[in-house]
Amino acid sequence: MRYPVTIVMTLIALALCLYNYTGYDPHNLFFFMFSPPAWVADLIVDIHETSVLLLYALTLLTYALIGWIADRLIRRGRNRKRAPA
Repeated sequence: MRYPVTIVMTLIALALCLYNYTGYDPHNLFFFMFSPPAWVADLIVDIHETSVLLLYALTLLTYALIGWIADRLIRRGRNRKRAPA
């Protein structure tokens, strides 16, 4: 598998967004605890005036980016171990 951490992180973000969207998180506790774009949006603008779908999309992109960076770091570490000394 080429990008396993990216896929897992994206699935975690998708589960977080779906959990919030279905209403099982009525006070947005988990969403605001685990969504970096929601943290930034809360600091910049009134959170009640921001688009929830935009926050969901940014959360998915943020988690995918974090996973991609982790995959790149893992690949770099593996390549250094394989390189002749």
